[in-house]
Amino acid sequence: MTALPGETPGTDDAPAEDAPAAPAPGDGAEGPSPVGPTAGSDAAEVAASGTAGAEAVDAVAETAGTSSEELPEAAESSEASTDASEASSDGSEAAEGSADAAPAAELSEAQAELAAQRELRERIEKRKAEKAAPISAGGGLSGTAADLLAAVRAVESGEKAGTAFFARTAPAPSPAPASPRPAPAAAQPSRPAVPEAAPAPRAISPEALDAVRAVLARGGAPEALARPAVDALGEQAAELLRTDPWHLLAVSDVRPEQADGFARALLGSECGPDDGRRTAALVGRLLERAALRGHTALDAAEVRTALAGHAVRDPDAAVLNAVEEGVALLFGEGGDAEPDEADAEGGEPDEDGVREAGPAADADAAPVRMFLGLDRYALAEESLADGLARLVNSCEKTADWTEAAAGAPSPSAAELIRTVASAGLVVHSGGEAARAEPAALIAAARGLGLRAVGATHSEDGRRRLAAATGEPATAVTLTGLLSGAQGPGRDEDGALALDLLVVLDAPQLDVEGAAVLVEALADGARLVLSGDPGVLGSAGAGRVFADVLAARACPQVVSRTPDPGPIGELVSGIGIGELNQVDAPGKEVVIVPVRDAGEAVHRTVQLVADSVPRAFSIPAEETQVITVGHGGAAGTRALNEALKQRLNPGPGRFGGFDPGDRVVHVPAPGRAVPGVVRSADGEGLHLDCGGVPVVVPQERVESSVRHGWALSAHQAAGMRWPAAVVVLPGDAAQGLSRPWVYTAFGRGERHLSVVHGVDRALPHAVAEVPAQERTTRLRSLLEALLTPDAASSTG
Repeated sequence: MTALPGETPGTDDAPAEDAPAAPAPGDGAEGPSPVGPTAGSDAAEVAASGTAGAEAVDAVAETAGTSSEELPEAAESSEASTDASEASSDGSEAAEGSADAAPAAELSEAQAELAAQRELRERIEKRKAEKAAPISAGGGLSGTAADLLAAVRAVESGEKAGTAFFARTAPAPSPAPASPRPAPAAAQPSRPAVPEAAPAPRAISPEALDAVRAVLARGGAPEALARPAVDALGEQAAELLRTDPWHLLAVSDVRPEQADGFARALLGSECGPDDGRRTAALVGRLLERAALRGHTALDAAEVRTALAGHAVRDPDAAVLNAVEEGVALLFGEGGDAEPDEADAEGGEPDEDGVREAGPAADADAAPVRMFLGLDRYALAEESLADGLARLVNSCEKTADWTEAAAGAPSPSAAELIRTVASAGLVVHSGGEAARAEPAALIAAARGLGLRAVGATHSEDGRRRLAAATGEPATAVTLTGLLSGAQGPGRDEDGALALDLLVVLDAPQLDVEGAAVLVEALADGARLVLSGDPGVLGSAGAGRVFADVLAARACPQVVSRTPDPGPIGELVSGIGIGELNQVDAPGKEVVIVPVRDAGEAVHRTVQLVADSVPRAFSIPAEETQVITVGHGGAAGTRALNEALKQRLNPGPGRFGGFDPGDRVVHVPAPGRAVPGVVRSADGEGLHLDCGGVPVVVPQERVESSVRHGWALSAHQAAGMRWPAAVVVLPGDAAQGLSRPWVYTAFGRGERHLSVVHGVDRALPHAVAEVPAQERTTRLRSLLEALLTPDAASSTG
């Protein structure tokens, strides 16, 4: 493997995986025992630190002193057995490690409109293109950057109130009128399933690749980075890398130390740790990595600490340089953004027209926290907040659905129908059994002559919703709805031709996807976000469902329908932090103690291939294995290898796959689609993804398809199977949290087996390790947009 300048070849920073697995016990070993979830193995107690390993790994903890790191060459070179950023890697794990990973699918009309808004949005007017030399310290700043630096230091030192640096204009009481919509797309009727082609890699000119290879060679970097560099930077990649070698950090998995070595080889003595190009790239990388953990913004103090760890001598100047370069946006939250006249008395406007707060404001104002964020997420959150406020304020609130509510199948369904009748935005929360209530709402709305559908994140969810409503046309996937392949299509204004849209599994909505969806809804349409607040959050950045709940910007309906049976009782207890022993007379819940990862793999294969089919008549193809991470001796890779050998052995003649293999296809980061391999030919690998034929081009197979007998909990979220086998090897203890356990244990409809090797770490995670907090701005934006009209509808 080729090392970058300044590195020692042959070293690796990937966490150590499990020790060699002990020989698997024979078939005569102790079998599953129908005991409660508190049963554990006789192994020594696993120490739990109180925070899950998947949540403890933080990009801002990286240090610049690290050396001797190996350039990533394949997915396995950087995997962590506890899946440090599972929320995002579950969507992109199938794509990690391939130099030829294709870009995301083409933009939909709504996404194109969002991109156009980004172009129109005035952010950073002046970039520092004319600077003659890189900025190495705060004293070298001038103009806007110097003013910003002084403002941040004054606020955070307490010398001035945060209100002194904000304009006095109050937030608009109602959202701005919707922007002109794109040309309407013709409504598309239901059509027979046709093979869906996965997005093809972007065409790249040989000249562009050759130019990048030449630059990489000059900097001592491997030529294998040429294709991913052009994918990330475009046709002008060679020129960008020549003038700013730290653009190499835009390539996935390239580390700062490697980019530093590349820059030294190209620039020599011209570069240093405080080079403005370097610090701007580091800030961008920190924010991108934070987005992989679900954050849409980071505290500026946290960013400065991380920059200091990368040997940046003046983190303040580095942050402000990144802001002026347009790499990041700076936000202030907290305090009083609109000081009253008494507070401002004695304050004089400065030369820029900003009035400084008076002494009273300095003494009484709440502290202001400064945040940094990438413009794509800032724009998405602002667009989403405006769109939700538009729906809240534009809906007819005098509709009478009393008769429809009277015919509802349950009191909770009736309450939901009555609430939606008078609100443009409603949040509905509940468990698996509560999904019948949105189905009843859709049926009632259609009975009133309204255009109503429910959208899910997976084909499995769509089928379950269609079965609940009794009408297949009422259920679509979000992808199918936005693309026009499913649903009613668009009206003459380009908006979705809908009066009511119910989004199930709403916690899986990331902020960018939610912004596109809401932008596609017409004024007057109703939106219901329905989901279980206890499950894992979205694979992408943001926490839309949780933020809308916390902002209390709309009526909220909490289902009173409990999940039935032993599995429902178990999962309900987990949701409130209790791991209870449940009565399972039909062996609905079975705990299988194991001593090590090797035994965990053996027991898992035994359960899927033999025990569950024999005891419950559930075939192996309807049993889903779920584990904590992709790496390790009992991660998805190891389990899938063992399960394939037992259930569908073969040479893997189609890029490692054989007909009949269960797989997971990742057409875009954050989107995992289970399927089965049917065949392969010159077009690519042919999959059946829940009844939808998909063709994955040959060049995309390695990067976007993985075996799928075993999934991570994030990949499994929003889907259910007749039986689920949850694998908890000893090395998974630090990756456990209450939402993880809640999500994984709730994936089985009739049976749940827990291969248990984490001892007391399981009840500890359920009781004491809550969801990982995500830093977002949507809640505060929604609270600022509340109007008297909207507040009157809040339940």
